[in-house]
Amino acid sequence: MLNFFKANLQWLGVGFLLTFASGFGQTWFISLFAGAIKAEHGLTDGSWGSLYTLATLCSAALMFWRGSVADTIPLSRLAPALSVLFGLACVVMALAWSVWFLGFALFLLRFCGQGMFSHVAMTAMGRWFEAKRGQAVSIANLGHPAGEVVIPLVAVLAIATFGWRTTWIGVAVVLVAVAAPMLWLLLRADRVPEGQAASRDLPGLGGRQWTRGDAIRHWLLPALLPVLLTPGFIGTVVFFHQVHIAGVKGWSLVDMAPGYSAFATATVASAFAAGWAADRFGPQRLLPLLLVPMGIGVALIWPADQTAAWYVALGVIGITQGTASALWGVLLPVVYGTRNLGSIRSLATTVMVISTAIGPGITGILIDRGIAFPTQSLFMGAWCILLAGFCLLIERRLTRELRA
Repeated sequence: MLNFFKANLQWLGVGFLLTFASGFGQTWFISLFAGAIKAEHGLTDGSWGSLYTLATLCSAALMFWRGSVADTIPLSRLAPALSVLFGLACVVMALAWSVWFLGFALFLLRFCGQGMFSHVAMTAMGRWFEAKRGQAVSIANLGHPAGEVVIPLVAVLAIATFGWRTTWIGVAVVLVAVAAPMLWLLLRADRVPEGQAASRDLPGLGGRQWTRGDAIRHWLLPALLPVLLTPGFIGTVVFFHQVHIAGVKGWSLVDMAPGYSAFATATVASAFAAGWAADRFGPQRLLPLLLVPMGIGVALIWPADQTAAWYVALGVIGITQGTASALWGVLLPVVYGTRNLGSIRSLATTVMVISTAIGPGITGILIDRGIAFPTQSLFMGAWCILLAGFCLLIERRLTRELRA
């Protein structure tokens, strides 16, 4: 692992930087501003969640339409340009004086951070690496937990010192003046996997190079839809409603903060373990195990009366999040090949973004109707365990096809 890291530091650094910076468009970061935003614009949990849902759904539609640019535009141009657009989104957020303006800002933030930054990072890892693809995906995905540990603390201090609008301007400066130039420097020359010709694309199932249309018509992608939706849905709403959870449980956000570290630590450990297991045994073998930890973790929120239980819940949920990040980064190129990987990944990423969109809206409306989130979490846990049994059937059929 150490030798692999040293030999590929430049390329792994691209993936890490993209996933780290994607945090500025992730729910856990935007939710840090939720209290101030709802107070300033007079929004309830339901109206705030519905606005967030609408903005994220619009970003998912754009992601589905334009995500294939990762196949056609060199990353040396695409990644820095996206970073500048991301910075512009932060400026729009800082200047959001109306609810409509706020919705547009959320749309841009979700498209860049939740959508394109993560999408480009995983597309690059899937295309650049073959034998060590699982390890490459795991290392690149370290940017997510690193951001979850570092960014919230800095953001909370910045909000308290400078105010929430000025903090967004600061984020814009970081993206435009730091991230964009670094991405340009790292991507000045494209990477060719060692021992391969630049023109060679690795085939997928049946020795074919699958198109997005082929993938949609194949049985696997429709079968995986609920599996793709669930981690994003649950992971998003747990962080999105943390202020509500604190109020229901009588906790303070400061006391809940160590949960971020538990989540990040579990995510890192499980991502490395899953990356190794995907390379060693095949990524499809991880499917039956994927949702079991999340089911247990989210169900623990219901009876929890001490913040220690919150830490455990987030830690167990993090196991699924880390496993999922490694699984999808390896499974899609194995099944569908690498020639049209950006197009196919954009479809999968769109589904995941949709899951993060519908979660806050649905759960927020239920909260407004008197069903507290801890109560909802019990049913989410049961759904995960039920879906794990379905994943076992998917794994058995896919393993047979890959062997054939």
